[in-house]
Amino acid sequence: MSQDNCCNHDHSNPRPSPARHDHGHAHGHDHHHDHDGHAHEHAQPALATEAMDAPLGELRWSSLRIDAMDCPTEERLLRDALGKVAAVEALEFNLMQRVLKVQHRFTELAPLQKLVAQLGMQAEPLDAASPPAKPADKPWWPLALAGVAALAAEACEWFGFGPVWLEAGLALLAIATAGLPTYRKGWIALKNRNLNINALMSIAVTGALLIGQWPEAAMVSVLFALAELIEAKSLDRARNAIRGLLDLAPQQATVQVDGQWREVPASEVRPDARVRVRPGERIALDGELLVGRSGVNQAPITGESLPVDKEPGDPLFAGTINGEGELEYRVTRAANDSTLARIIHAVEEAQGTRAPTQRFVDSFSRIYTPTVFVLALLTAVLPPLLIQGAWLDWVYRALVLLVIACPCALVISTPVTLVSGLAAAARRGVLVKGGVYLEMGRQLAWVALDKTGTLTEGRPQQTDYVPLREGRADEARALAASLAARSDHPVSQALARAAEADGIALHGVDDLAALPGRGVKGLIGGRLYHLGNHRLVEELGLCSSTLEMRLDSLEREGKTAIVLLDAEGPMALFAVADGVRETSREAVTELHQLGVRTLMLTGDNPHTAAAIAPQVGIDEALGNLLPEDKLREVERRQQGGQRIGMVGDGINDAPALARADIGFAMGAAGTDTAIETAGVALMDDDLRKLPLFIRLSRRTHAVLVQNIVLALGIKALFLALTLAGMGTLWMAVFADMGASLLVVFNGLRLLRGAR
Repeated sequence: MSQDNCCNHDHSNPRPSPARHDHGHAHGHDHHHDHDGHAHEHAQPALATEAMDAPLGELRWSSLRIDAMDCPTEERLLRDALGKVAAVEALEFNLMQRVLKVQHRFTELAPLQKLVAQLGMQAEPLDAASPPAKPADKPWWPLALAGVAALAAEACEWFGFGPVWLEAGLALLAIATAGLPTYRKGWIALKNRNLNINALMSIAVTGALLIGQWPEAAMVSVLFALAELIEAKSLDRARNAIRGLLDLAPQQATVQVDGQWREVPASEVRPDARVRVRPGERIALDGELLVGRSGVNQAPITGESLPVDKEPGDPLFAGTINGEGELEYRVTRAANDSTLARIIHAVEEAQGTRAPTQRFVDSFSRIYTPTVFVLALLTAVLPPLLIQGAWLDWVYRALVLLVIACPCALVISTPVTLVSGLAAAARRGVLVKGGVYLEMGRQLAWVALDKTGTLTEGRPQQTDYVPLREGRADEARALAASLAARSDHPVSQALARAAEADGIALHGVDDLAALPGRGVKGLIGGRLYHLGNHRLVEELGLCSSTLEMRLDSLEREGKTAIVLLDAEGPMALFAVADGVRETSREAVTELHQLGVRTLMLTGDNPHTAAAIAPQVGIDEALGNLLPEDKLREVERRQQGGQRIGMVGDGINDAPALARADIGFAMGAAGTDTAIETAGVALMDDDLRKLPLFIRLSRRTHAVLVQNIVLALGIKALFLALTLAGMGTLWMAVFADMGASLLVVFNGLRLLRGAR
């Protein structure tokens, strides 16, 4: 079907290198090359040979907006025509956005546009910097006129008034005003040996006219055009779910130019410009806050329900909403490279990855249509020949079968449902990189989680201070903080922050040296001091049985112990702990309610892992793991045939994230690598997004199954009714188009509550 009917989307293929020798269909391409890379002349259709004389240049990508292309029907026609042109290397179809990307060697786009025009479609060059324009609405009056004419023709037959020529004239008027676009597209499809819905409908309407079923032929044309119109509007909702994200960022920004504030288009603002945003306004571009303090509603990006307090130095994201204070910030990214722009790009790319259900449906539909077409031919011919059935009666039944031979409802069900699910997830601050992940989420049996920054805050706090020498308590804290303040290790920074909060003055430190894996040392007032962990104490030979017991006790509580030492021995004992996120406990509880088991993989010592795990409710905790150890644990569970997801936020988690069935990146807002590489990016640090994603995955799968059952069930029921002689042409249109509308509306339910 065309003009907003069956939706599909194939945009998942990798860009091939210019030197390729593939044959037939592969990853959305259709090329016929011999082993020298030259196209076979006999494979060139007439319209393809016209492009042979066009001037050629360097290999490049071009994007074309084709309003009539939103169905596998058009995709197949375009692939057959363009795929056999020697100058065309690759094709990428984005049917939901009606965009075709072509890798070609033409110096200009005119040859490509001419090829597309000969298929009955118009191609317009798409400027990557601007969003595609919304197609113009078609006038409604031709369809209204056709409807009145078709009803009048039906009335003539039902009440038996007026001559036959009046009935025929009204029917032809209805077909001419409502059915000509279908005939035009059907003729193009038949010329290309393609049995799509337009071809099948054209054959059915023509057959009905030939056997004298004038009112029915008219009503079929009108109902088909009306259903197409309704479905077009419905599908626009799915498209707009993605396109609507673009509207989150304002088009104008207040920029400081030559000392004055001016309104400037956001697309023209360059990085390092100074921008002002007033209370209640949306932030136009990504940036770093320079002046002011305010709560910012980041829900459009991260899905967080509460405003986030911002102060100088904090990041700001385009599309978020400023609260009560006026802010000035430095732009860090251009409008087309903002976090919001990258989220939109990632979701659009994700639409192109064919999920398992979609691959099954596409394969099934290629078998289904020709099978029903052959059944229709046999229905028309065999009963009259074998059982002396009436020719007109069985030809009519065959025409009815033709109408339901196109698997539109089946084909359209998967992409609409998946796009709705992807958009719903993005609005909740969960960026899913493809339908395959959205479907796989429901199958997760395990979720492995890093500890620091994932289950915990990732910002250790000093919890204990024990002076080990009388009369030197404050001095020990000052000495320890002086050494710690010069280190960038999170544990040292925790000691420094605690001392600063209590107003403790620091000493100057000379000859400071880091002791990797152990701590730091330095001279204060000419004396050498060490600040470090249990291992450092033992290496210096200053560990006693009493100190050993104290260190073990703290470590068993899940704390990291640090000791301050001078030449005489230990002076003070400190303990640091990373606080557990409150949301982590809730998230783990929800995962268990969903039947998903949890596993902590951390590089911290096993005592800490064992102490944190029960606080959060983790099923199994493993400590002292290097990156390769985390990878091995993920693989071990996969070998048992179980799906496992890995959640992390650090580079040390990268191997395990890549190996897991689904890698979840925490706190991905503003992080290029996480958005580009993770299967699923949780845009803020809220682990509760994880069970939310799994629930959405299960809901999406349920809707997919419902749609497939609906589509096939309605087709099977009507097939039986038709063979039994109880089906009519207009009922067939209701069955076919009604099923399509049902699955579209059912798929769009996923968008409800997405805000």
